Amino acid sequence: MKFVDEATIAVEAGKGGKGCVSFRREKFIAKGGPDGGDGGFGGSVWVRADENVNTLIDYRYTRRFQAENGQQGMGSDMTGRGGKDTTLVVPVGTTVIDVDTDEVLVDLKHHGETFKVAEGGARGLGNTRFKSSTNRAPRQSTPGKEGESRNIKFELKVLADVGLLGLPNAGKSTLIRSVSAAKPKVADYPFTTMVPNLGVVRVDELRSFVMADIPGLIEGASDGAGLGIRFLKHLVRTRVLLHIVDMFPFDESTPADNALAIANELEAFSPTLALRERWLVLNKIDLVPEDERDALVESVINALDWQGPVYVISAMAKLGTAELASDLMTWLENRNRELAENPELAEEDEDMRAQVETEARDRIELLSSRRKAARAAARAAGEDDDDDDYDVEVIYEP
Repeated sequence: MKFVDEATIAVEAGKGGKGCVSFRREKFIAKGGPDGGDGGFGGSVWVRADENVNTLIDYRYTRRFQAENGQQGMGSDMTGRGGKDTTLVVPVGTTVIDVDTDEVLVDLKHHGETFKVAEGGARGLGNTRFKSSTNRAPRQSTPGKEGESRNIKFELKVLADVGLLGLPNAGKSTLIRSVSAAKPKVADYPFTTMVPNLGVVRVDELRSFVMADIPGLIEGASDGAGLGIRFLKHLVRTRVLLHIVDMFPFDESTPADNALAIANELEAFSPTLALRERWLVLNKIDLVPEDERDALVESVINALDWQGPVYVISAMAKLGTAELASDLMTWLENRNRELAENPELAEEDEDMRAQVETEARDRIELLSSRRKAARAAARAAGEDDDDDDYDVEVIYEP
């Protein structure tokens, strides 16, 4: 598994070249005067979003990136060559954070978007700059300035319109296989999905949206249990969430209890994310006897006190999936139209998204600090220390 959705690196811009102290010395030209050139500017470090990249693996093992220093000035008033910039290519959807200040520097949401994370150092001045009517032979110059250095963190959140969440084996992967060309692993046991998957759902030739599937949540996920907490952040930028409920669970649990458990975990992870548009999708209804379906559906709705849209489907049999995809497409088109026509609504939506990202980051940082403390305690006690960091691959299929 090669995809890394987080990476912390150090970047250092190039130092400016120092100025030159030189005097013109040519035959038949006495006391030619100062001709020391300036140094070159140091190279800067840039970050660029590229839609052809979907991983931060390049920054998993190489953790330090430095731009080129500027060349020092030379005689004959020659300016030193400027240092070459260094450009770090990241996937679209990457957030760049200053580790030392916890400041979000930029959120790269569009292909080709660039941002300068470290400014190159200013060049030094040669002695030509200091000549004057009272100082005909200056012997002074200035050194180049040091370039900026920063510790930055890349956080990748996949860009999708629709996000799927639910317990393991609820049928999320089957749904995304049913409505798109994505082929995530599907099996008759829990936790078959270990990585986020993206699929493009084409309603017709000119209308499509992106759906994201993350590993299943379990009770206690918001406190670090299972894999889900690590990947819940990938749902931050979705416009609508589909809460998938298994109506025929393989164990002795009830659909109502399972649905309530996921709702509670979502609320604990990010209360603002829980307020996002969310649709209830009751899956595997074909496995439930017909005379029990209505009562079972009603029990889930009552347990959640659900007021939003409800869809009863079978992803495996493709029962109700076409209607669900069509309604999602219509809702997304209407929502995008509303955001384009109403700047205040668009600003409110962006503020809500920023609040979700803040809550998600705070929750993940809290759990990360707890894990570090637990590992430190385990090492101090001489116990085995299992590293729970994951390198995972996002699979994106049209």
